[in-house]
Amino acid sequence: MRVPEKILSVLRKERNFLIATHINPDGDAIGSSLALSIALESMGKKTYVYSRDTVPGFYKFLPGHNRFISNLKNALKTDPVLVLLDCNSPERAAIEHYVLRSTIVIDHHETEKDFGDVRWVDRNAAATGLMIFHLIKSLGIKISKDIATNLYTAISADTGTFRYSNTYPGVFRASAELIESGAEPDLIADYLYESWDRKRFDLLIIALNTLEIHNRIAIMYITRDMFRKTKTKPEDTENFSNFPRIIDSVRISAVFREIGKGVWKASLRSKGDVNVAKIAELYGGGGHKNAAGFKIQADLKSAKRSLLKAYKKLN
Repeated sequence: MRVPEKILSVLRKERNFLIATHINPDGDAIGSSLALSIALESMGKKTYVYSRDTVPGFYKFLPGHNRFISNLKNALKTDPVLVLLDCNSPERAAIEHYVLRSTIVIDHHETEKDFGDVRWVDRNAAATGLMIFHLIKSLGIKISKDIATNLYTAISADTGTFRYSNTYPGVFRASAELIESGAEPDLIADYLYESWDRKRFDLLIIALNTLEIHNRIAIMYITRDMFRKTKTKPEDTENFSNFPRIIDSVRISAVFREIGKGVWKASLRSKGDVNVAKIAELYGGGGHKNAAGFKIQADLKSAKRSLLKAYKKLN
């Protein structure tokens, strides 16, 4: 993987950096951001790591997770260069109202905007974490155990721990090197898949009980009342949309999460050649071929009907 020389030049030259990632950050976003922050600070740089939303509890095993800030006041005083990770528009990171003198975008999503002075968007990259792995190596920085743990987690999150179709030989080569640098696959897998809070499991049970299948599309939903009942948060729904994909007849799995009165966030997952990013784009959303999302303002019945029509339109 070839890292653009212009990005390397800016990272070597500049002193202060604001590393920002998308709202509701996932494992790739969090691991990539922390790894880059640790690496740049090993070069004597100053970094601020920003996310509008807090790090989910099940990712707080990651070294440096407490680096994340949710207020930009102090960071902006340093006139930093913005490094936008795992998304390519300021709206996705909730920073569209801020003006920064210089911006770098590093992302791998299929849907793409034109934001950024320097852009590195590789749709073929399995994870942003894999891109950061090659960037850190290109800077000549030794990969420490903390960096390795964050990057291995990032890659694991976006490849389903090497189960998805975006797993190619380069993913395994990078992961092997990260293990040699101190990442512990068994420990990371335990945190990712076998350390759920009971409340989160209760929420999954309730969500699964809403499951319905139409034309090979599995649909579940989660209301705000369900969150209140189980004392959970929206971040606890990460990976919920993967469960209905287990059913052999299902091509698309969709989870509608209520985020406001009459407003739903849809998380889509698909198998094989079904491109859910194309569906998400119809609603102003986006993502990857097999993982995407969008928001829709409608009652739940209408939102589900709209998704089914969109799928039929594109297939």
